[in-house]
Amino acid sequence: MKRKHGFLLTAACLIAISTAARGQVYQTADLQISVLEDGLWVVETSDNTTMYIVEGDEKAMLIDTGTDCEKLDEVVRKITQKPLYVVITHVHPDHAGNMDFFDEVYLHPADTVLLGWGISPYEGKIHYVEDGDIFDLGGKQIRVAHMPGHTPGSIVLLDEAAGNCYSGDAFGSGQVWLQLRPFTPMKTYVQSCLKMEKLIDEGITKIYCGHYPYVKQAFGREYMVQMRRLAEKIVNGTAPGGEPHPVKLDIGAENPLIVTEGQVAIVYDPDHF
Repeated sequence: MKRKHGFLLTAACLIAISTAARGQVYQTADLQISVLEDGLWVVETSDNTTMYIVEGDEKAMLIDTGTDCEKLDEVVRKITQKPLYVVITHVHPDHAGNMDFFDEVYLHPADTVLLGWGISPYEGKIHYVEDGDIFDLGGKQIRVAHMPGHTPGSIVLLDEAAGNCYSGDAFGSGQVWLQLRPFTPMKTYVQSCLKMEKLIDEGITKIYCGHYPYVKQAFGREYMVQMRRLAEKIVNGTAPGGEPHPVKLDIGAENPLIVTEGQVAIVYDPDHF
């Protein structure tokens, strides 16, 4: 990263993997790892949460730390032995629940308000990222883009040379949750969608979401346009009628609604949008 130093994790044995091959390369009771592209692996956990491993010539990056995974640090070292950045897209327990396997992590400061919810106290070092920060992996650069909505500090990570975006839950996996406290205004989320559309117009072709097992594909421009238009309709009161959403969490709305149009859905708090 241009502003900060990375770190090296010790690890156990390395298994030989050809990144030219496609398909599953490692599996435990908690997760399976598959190659998506050269230098890119998807880690799919038993609770349908996703992490990604991105490798450059000199360093690697783990995007999110998931949950319900034993010895995640050793698992990552089955894939890469290179010095590792661990970057959290947002501080919800299904994406940041295993931070304690790592001595240092990177996240957006606006999400520190969530560090006490559903996650054991983190005793390692936290580095804060900002919009536009760049991680240099050697022959591959990953840029941070702040996309508030799902959480105030949600970020996506951009490999612009490959046309890839690793989005966490910023734009959902068909359904985005905006009903969780602290609430981000729906108008702010519309701006994040517009920002993502602009990035697509500038060369991002694949949005790899934070719950890949549900969709088994990357999203593109049509998906983003539909999501943005639905958010706009909620703002201006022209969205289709919503239905009660069955999932209620401690930090969530008391009576969340889900509204669906086309291939996208938004869950939100009708009293805070």
